[in-house]
Amino acid sequence: MTGDARPVVVTGEALVDLVLSRDGRVDGHPGGGPYNVARTIGRLEQPVTYLGRISTDGFGARLRRELEADGVGLETVVATDDPTTLALAELDESGAASYHFYSQGTSAPGLTLPAATAALPENVGTFYLGTLGLVFEPIATTLESLVERLDDRALVALDPNCRPTVIQDPAGFRGRLARLLARTDIVKASEDDLAWLDPDAAPADAARALLAVEGAVALVTLGGEGALVVTGEDVLHVDAPRISVVDTIGAGDAFMGAFLATWSRHGYGRRDLARTDAVAEAAAFACRVAAVTCSRAGADPPRLAEL
Repeated sequence: MTGDARPVVVTGEALVDLVLSRDGRVDGHPGGGPYNVARTIGRLEQPVTYLGRISTDGFGARLRRELEADGVGLETVVATDDPTTLALAELDESGAASYHFYSQGTSAPGLTLPAATAALPENVGTFYLGTLGLVFEPIATTLESLVERLDDRALVALDPNCRPTVIQDPAGFRGRLARLLARTDIVKASEDDLAWLDPDAAPADAARALLAVEGAVALVTLGGEGALVVTGEDVLHVDAPRISVVDTIGAGDAFMGAFLATWSRHGYGRRDLARTDAVAEAAAFACRVAAVTCSRAGADPPRLAEL
């Protein structure tokens, strides 16, 4: 083992998913990609803190309660009186979700660099960021600045989780992504992400093009077909368990959280990414966790005792 006890910090948006089911019912679920990642790590009993703005309103109180119940540290949460950011998730016949976001003047986008810097622990072990935290402002600029300030020991994990309907400046988004990838050790992407980023390339080739750091690894989620582990030289396929899908909300986040939880549990760090066997083992576990999440409604990852 080459890792240490430095904390895992998950940063980005926390919001409430209003899920519109096929029969017209609306159910509210705590969500946001990074928020789901933090909860997954906490439910898998690894130390983690969530860095982001959470409202003092009723939805925000629920977001805090869920984090605390899942063992996620709240010491890096930034409080705000702005209302909670909302996402409307509509399900298709297969249970896949499409999203519309209500973000103007709400909690998640408004994370400023002074507030984030004041909340950030001194010795970060793993720093995860992604999704709308790479799009909305000022949070996107804030997170990019935080990554620049991390020391060389910190492992950086990123999930672009591209939402084309909210990316109003695709060129600017791609530029920010390229700058972040220059310091990213683990990039997780879905087939849809890669198709948007590089529509003419096969998933493995598009993923490899995202590897800008020596020794970096890409994790490509393939839904029910499992995942790919892509390095500069190799592509490994990992199978997923067969399950009955209720919906896919939070599945990719559960995958990423489970991978990072496994990495933390073993005390692995940046240099351990060269061990493709360890990466594949962590990805296989992540597929199991994502499958369980798909078998129930909303972003509801399993606890360690359920696996």
